[in-house]
Amino acid sequence: MNILGINAYHGNASAAIVCDGRLIAAVEEERFNRVKYAAGFPSAAIRYCLETAGITIGEVDHIAIPRNPWARLGTKLLYAMKMPSFARERAKVLAHFVGIPEALARTFDVAPEKIHGKFHRVEHHQAHLASTFYVSPFEQAALLSADGLGDFASTMWGTGQGARMKIDGAIAFPHSLGLYYTAVSQYLGFRKFGDEYKVMGLAAYGEPAYLDEFRRIVRTNGGVGFRLGLEYFKHHRTGPDMTWSDAGKTPEIAPMYSDYMAERLGPSRDPAAPVEKVHRDGAASLQARLEEVLFTMLRALHARTRQKAVCLAGGVAFNCVANGKIFDETPFEQIFLQPASGDAGLAIGAAYFVQHQILGQPRSFVMENAYWGPSYTPEQVRAAVSASRLAAEGMEISELPEEMVAKEAAKEIAAGKILGWFQGRAEWGPRALGNRSIVADPRRPDMKDILNARIKHREMFRPFAPSVLAEATGEYFEKTYPCPFMTQAYSVRPEKREIIPAPTHVDGTGRLQTVTKDANPRYWRLIREFGNLTGVPVVLNTSFNDNEPIVLRPEEAIDCFLRTKIDVLVLGDMLVRKPQGTPEVPR
Repeated sequence: MNILGINAYHGNASAAIVCDGRLIAAVEEERFNRVKYAAGFPSAAIRYCLETAGITIGEVDHIAIPRNPWARLGTKLLYAMKMPSFARERAKVLAHFVGIPEALARTFDVAPEKIHGKFHRVEHHQAHLASTFYVSPFEQAALLSADGLGDFASTMWGTGQGARMKIDGAIAFPHSLGLYYTAVSQYLGFRKFGDEYKVMGLAAYGEPAYLDEFRRIVRTNGGVGFRLGLEYFKHHRTGPDMTWSDAGKTPEIAPMYSDYMAERLGPSRDPAAPVEKVHRDGAASLQARLEEVLFTMLRALHARTRQKAVCLAGGVAFNCVANGKIFDETPFEQIFLQPASGDAGLAIGAAYFVQHQILGQPRSFVMENAYWGPSYTPEQVRAAVSASRLAAEGMEISELPEEMVAKEAAKEIAAGKILGWFQGRAEWGPRALGNRSIVADPRRPDMKDILNARIKHREMFRPFAPSVLAEATGEYFEKTYPCPFMTQAYSVRPEKREIIPAPTHVDGTGRLQTVTKDANPRYWRLIREFGNLTGVPVVLNTSFNDNEPIVLRPEEAIDCFLRTKIDVLVLGDMLVRKPQGTPEVPR
């Protein structure tokens, strides 16, 4: 049985294919069209998924779409009467969804009647919950999804047991933790789609000086629910003005905070203005209140379900700072988040919802790694190198025996070089997890600033991540619970903060990735070899890109290497050195 999941005409457009219950491939459209957070119809992602599965569109049995126009229809109609311009925009998006069969037919250049798969409409947040529970290792768990908005809901919770989910409650528009975080981020001057990540990093530099005010912005009653103080917002009056359908541009969201927020907190920051203490404290207050609300909800959810494990999804589940505190702040003992917890993950969730909730099939798959995107053969890598400017620009190019690749790469990192590391299948989700990564020495206090200035060209307050051998996690971090997808931030042990200062954030935490030999043997060997050389089984890991989607093809890795100050590039078994690089680190 072949089930195709499609997240279309929404930010982070993506596709996934599930065959006989097992995930075969999953990828975001942005990796192909090179438009960050690309929306539109994910034609290239769908083609890749079916090619990897070795099937044609005519052999797809079910097609799962994570959008149900009938969900909360009464609420939608009520707001359509209040906000006719918003309703017209949503109608345009709905028209795109109605045309998905035709878009699929165009993608494969076949007649629509050649597509035999049965179409299923899956509610947005049920797809989110399915995306985490049905690929988790848990037989039963509490479930929570929270994001901006989908099918006119922002939050949903329930329980999962075996191959069934039971939905216990939801929070409808206009109340939303995701929109709260976005609106305040906009007020703080971070107005681009996806800038919430920046504000989460900035929060560690401030103090929650405005927490009392933020408790008026988001209000709780001690249960799973919450409500926004709507006077601080305007999305309930104008609609959340979003552009989702254009595949050729990054989605945009109009400002959602009201003049009242500025009256209470002071003038909003112009994006071009410097970040000052008031903005750092605003970010800290925003984050602190999110954590208070989230932990209140999780404690109430635990009291209702009495489950030991919780599965999280939705854009709010990307808040690794909050996730890292769940064990301290709630009774839950186990946690699972798949690496694409945001809207890209809807493609997997919709497919598995059909597999289990609709078709009643038993579970047979656990997501133990994040490598579901395209890979490239040694021949393709050699061809990309040969066709590039590498040789003409005096690069030293060598192809090594597999057993030597990690050893030589580790020597370069230990010498202070910045390494582009391109291996195997591309990662699923927004995090580079050792196959499309830039890797550097975590021991250098200046490495964070070097990377931000030389490679990433981004704000200096944004942290980098540590990748650690799973067996050494407890030696460097105060928690040992596995974190293979970089979804939690743990406190670095105080005595180790001077050992790995580069990926240790200002608050003493690291958004870690625990690396096992089974999940990624090549990356595990790289970190082990670095540990053998230095005594530190940790490397600094950041995504292989420069203000663009993470590189997908060897050609993109080479291009990024050439136009940035990355010193060394490893493509499969090929090692490329620039003539001059960062000098060796004195020890």
